Amino acid sequence: MVIDLKHYNGFIFDMDGVIADNHHYHIDAWREFCKRHGLSFEVGAFTSKYFGKNNTDILQALLGKSLSDIEIDLLGEEKEAIYRELYQPYIKPLDGLIDFMRELRIQGGKIAIASSAPQSNINFVVEKTCIKEYIDVSVNGNMVKFGKPNPDIFLKAAELLHIQPQKCLVFEDSFSGIQAAINAGMQVVAVATTHKKEEHDPALTIISDFRELL
Repeated sequence: MVIDLKHYNGFIFDMDGVIADNHHYHIDAWREFCKRHGLSFEVGAFTSKYFGKNNTDILQALLGKSLSDIEIDLLGEEKEAIYRELYQPYIKPLDGLIDFMRELRIQGGKIAIASSAPQSNINFVVEKTCIKEYIDVSVNGNMVKFGKPNPDIFLKAAELLHIQPQKCLVFEDSFSGIQAAINAGMQVVAVATTHKKEEHDPALTIISDFRELL
């Protein structure tokens, strides 16, 4: 399916796997986190079960019990600190991203980040990829009650942009995130980083990076 960018006023970007191709660094961080806490870890099972979900859902499933908000914040930040330390020397925006965001700006589009990640990670990625000037609003996983595939995070982004959901275009790499965008009544472009193109629904517009939309 061909996407007509002129049909949309709001452009909502997931972060991990969309703004930066950081899937492997999150995997390495979760592996190290599980090692520290004596938890078993298998890459394929972890990716299929948890990628695109928020830390609350992941941590409670990994540990097999309910956690308090304080426990989730502490454990989640421990994992994210590992991730930032691993990724900082290598972080860069996905190919074509900055030129694409610049073009959206020229056309009068508004841009949001809607990520299940904590705000500390959003700040880290926005700063290190030098895209701050293009971002109008950001929504993190703590700003909504339910994580993806629930549509709340994308609906919140549309609300903050003051744009109707049907006039928003979402860029997502995870299956749960793509379903969340569909559940929000939004059109979605699948970014084939975490999952290969052939793994995505062929009915979607699927890109490897943003050079394909320039």
